[in-house]
Amino acid sequence: VKPVDMVLTGGRVVNEDGIVDASIAVDGGRIVAIGDERLMPPARERIALDGLHVLPGAIDVHVHFREPGMPQKEDWATGSAAAAVGGVTTVFDMPNTIPPTDSVENFQLKLGAAKSKSIVDFGLYGLLGEHNLGDLEALAEAGVIGYKLFLGNTTGDLPCPSDGAVLEGFEILAGLGLRCSIHAENSPILFWRQNKLKAAGRDDVLAHLAARTDVVAVEALNRAATLADWTGARIHIVHESCARSLPFIRFWKERGVDMTVETLPQYLYLSAEMMLNPGGEVLRMNPPIREAAHQEPLWAALADGTIDMIATDHAPHAIEEKYGPRIWDLACGFPGVETSMALMLTAVADGRLSLERVATITSGAPARAFGLYGRKGAIRIGADADLAVVDLNRSATLSAAALHSRGKVSAYEGKEVKGVPVMTFVRGRMVAKDGEVVAEKGWGELVRPNMAPPAPRNLNTTMKAILEPGQRPWG
Repeated sequence: VKPVDMVLTGGRVVNEDGIVDASIAVDGGRIVAIGDERLMPPARERIALDGLHVLPGAIDVHVHFREPGMPQKEDWATGSAAAAVGGVTTVFDMPNTIPPTDSVENFQLKLGAAKSKSIVDFGLYGLLGEHNLGDLEALAEAGVIGYKLFLGNTTGDLPCPSDGAVLEGFEILAGLGLRCSIHAENSPILFWRQNKLKAAGRDDVLAHLAARTDVVAVEALNRAATLADWTGARIHIVHESCARSLPFIRFWKERGVDMTVETLPQYLYLSAEMMLNPGGEVLRMNPPIREAAHQEPLWAALADGTIDMIATDHAPHAIEEKYGPRIWDLACGFPGVETSMALMLTAVADGRLSLERVATITSGAPARAFGLYGRKGAIRIGADADLAVVDLNRSATLSAAALHSRGKVSAYEGKEVKGVPVMTFVRGRMVAKDGEVVAEKGWGELVRPNMAPPAPRNLNTTMKAILEPGQRPWG
């Protein structure tokens, strides 16, 4: 019998539907056998995982690796190192780089940087902007994982498209079948409030939340869902922070909108009240970390499936951009890709989530939502050998100093976690072990989505349809 590349023995294999004691054989980057160790083929390398659990590698659908354009904050080498150490085997990078990923040319520019440096697999978002509706189809052909629509402002201050442009964009995306990730905050409301707060001299840490009160999120979510419902576009709500959004998410899903939702560890573990502590201004991000009362409903929604998955909005900045007396002067966001798996395993230790649910929210659900399931998202024969080996009994203390990201800022400084990733494999290659990177740059590959056939609606009223001469609006 020809030996396979590797057999992992003695671990407990965690999938969405259960946990089994099993060995895993890997060959050519794929899983070729799962079962009793005695049944495993001979292997060139055997790794004993006694006492450890093996989860499908995490898929973080929301990171900002800042390259091209802002390498002083992060690049593909440092960002992917942080991911690998954290048990994350695939990342989706957001398009608000410099230049933004709004054309095939700019997509290729980012792809070159990612291919040469990343040690984990990656998807690249295209931008949905008012100026590039004509580029959306070409971006799909080039291989974007999906699109990003900024209804609220963000790093890079990309302008929010008008509702007319969003509707036309959704009509195009509905025909392509790719998912659109949406930063759902109402820009006119938040800027109106922010400008009035600034004029009145309110520049304390809580002014940021005051400008972006809950209705800013609730309104934008419902507007995006209304347009998705009308067009048949598939949408993904990023960084859901608000307990008041949850009934609306349930409503739109029950109505049949193809909508998935992520939340972030920072909304589950952190609160606006913490910003009143010394150095609390570091927690500034968009949407804001809300009052502690939002935490329990968000945890419950993550456990029951109202919220589909966990992501991080990994958003590194220079340390000096994160601290200061005036909240409006500080950068929004902080690193997260390295700590999210440990925080979710801590939720298992705390009895909040089952280990199977962690496999779903970190891997299975993201893979299904973005057309990767089968290759990614599960430990099964034929899948890529993307594996996060974790020690549920090992404790660690989170700190900025330990981060592999260039942005040495931690929102969780001093927090104890129980359950940490100890080995990470991407397509059968070990990329991280015990908190250190063990792979060369450039191992990561672009992942392309394989979505269900498009399901567009109301085709007789689309921009494309009504531009045809003599077309009657009733079809």
